[in-house]
Amino acid sequence: GKSTVAALLVERGAILIDADRIAREVVAPGGAALGPLVERFGPGILGADGTLDRGALAAVAFADADSLAALNGITHPAISTVMLERKAAVEGSDHVVVLDIPLLKPVHRELLALDVVVVVDTPVELALSRLVEQRGFSRQDAEARMAAQPSRQERREGADYVIDNSADLEHLVADVDRVWAALVGRLAASS
Repeated sequence: GKSTVAALLVERGAILIDADRIAREVVAPGGAALGPLVERFGPGILGADGTLDRGALAAVAFADADSLAALNGITHPAISTVMLERKAAVEGSDHVVVLDIPLLKPVHRELLALDVVVVVDTPVELALSRLVEQRGFSRQDAEARMAAQPSRQERREGADYVIDNSADLEHLVADVDRVWAALVGRLAASS
């Protein structure tokens, strides 16, 4: 739902800064995080062509809590730096700027100087079934993935606006339109 909402906001004129895309950039050859990852996890995380082997990295980085913390300690600051640079490049424009951030936590509001937080919300059972049916996860893998994320309540508590993704696309589009109107109104009021 998050990516669909981001695409709908871009269709309405928003500028998108996508954390997932930036995460791939910072681990590409020459990216800010690749060297430190190799230093921490070893050259076995690289393919023969020198690019990151995501499967090999996952095998070592998700092995224990310390390794996962090291992975996050290397990648998250690099991603945040690029996001802040790109946000600064469009500051003061007359566009709504959307930072698409998976696993948004309260610290992101301050770290990335977010004016507004919009959360795409889906009931847990529906989210689980979508992961299984649409993304091909096993029920166990889907539950484990969701358990590692901030809870639905935590995400909703930190939101200025909540977009409901529990129904069909028509309902989602209507909710995006409602939030878009509010965001454009806030931007106009601050200009």
